[in-house]
Amino acid sequence: MGIGHSHDQDHDHTHGGVDPDLRDSRAGMRALLISLVILGITAAIQAVLVVFTGSVALLADTVHNVGDAFTAIPLGAAFLLGRRPATDRFPYGLHRSEDLAGIVIVLIIFFSGGYAIYEAISRFIHPEEPSHLWVLAIAGIVGFIGNEWVAEYRIRVGRQIGSAALVADGQHARVDGFTSLGVLAGAVGVMLGFPLADPIAGLLIGLLIMKIVWDAGKHIGTRMLDGIDPDVVVAIRQTASAVSGVDDVHEVRARWVGHRVWVEINISVADDLSVLEGHGIAGAVQHRLAHDVPHLGTVVVHVDPTSHGGERHHAHLHHHEHADDHGDGHGPDHADEA
Repeated sequence: MGIGHSHDQDHDHTHGGVDPDLRDSRAGMRALLISLVILGITAAIQAVLVVFTGSVALLADTVHNVGDAFTAIPLGAAFLLGRRPATDRFPYGLHRSEDLAGIVIVLIIFFSGGYAIYEAISRFIHPEEPSHLWVLAIAGIVGFIGNEWVAEYRIRVGRQIGSAALVADGQHARVDGFTSLGVLAGAVGVMLGFPLADPIAGLLIGLLIMKIVWDAGKHIGTRMLDGIDPDVVVAIRQTASAVSGVDDVHEVRARWVGHRVWVEINISVADDLSVLEGHGIAGAVQHRLAHDVPHLGTVVVHVDPTSHGGERHHAHLHHHEHADDHGDGHGPDHADEA
């Protein structure tokens, strides 16, 4: 016998009756808009300085900062779609749109990296020494300050609301800050009499951007395949096991859906408990998980009697279901014949 439980619980509890998903979405949108303005100003200043210096390293960094600013658009659209209620066609809502936004972001980063590499190689073929080197150095410092501020802000808000995409975007901005320092290094190299320092710095920036593409792509791919940090699963199992009345915990599943961790878990309880008592234990498991697992969303708790619980028992049932599908078991086909 099993009891299915579904439960939505926010770890931080709602404030003033505001839906936690809506509150988090608003916080994410605010972070995106503010960082968009900061990155836009940073890129605009750098774009003006590119005209004065003719630096390919600064051009690469400026293009990447523009691309990074525009990554706020698909992520913002995902936050808005995530607010929509579930429907018959989309019974789980549209929280997965954040993963689709992640793909768009990776493509934008890939384009900016490819452009940076192309411009750097072109400068190797057609050498041109940048001018106004002190201006170029200042531009690199401006880029670092703007990106580091945005990185710190996005990461902090992303962790508060449980948005892995926003945290990743913030980490991306942090790496962008170091690429801006590459512009500064290129300017110093030219000052010291090494003209190729500028295109070398541009090429290194492009390669670093491609490294970001690879890391971000793996991260988004893992989320789309329902991957999650194994420590989260271990924590869920340990928390549920500590609840009074739970004899065993098995078949724990968890995945990120938007800003929330959705959990499915099977527990075993004593055979002689009533349905109502099993229901109460399942509720206690949900309550404990809500307080111990950050950013918890929907929780489904399946309750089995201990004598019929465990993965071995469910594997046995699955074997019979599989046999029934082929008509060689003791399932519905044979029952009908009897």
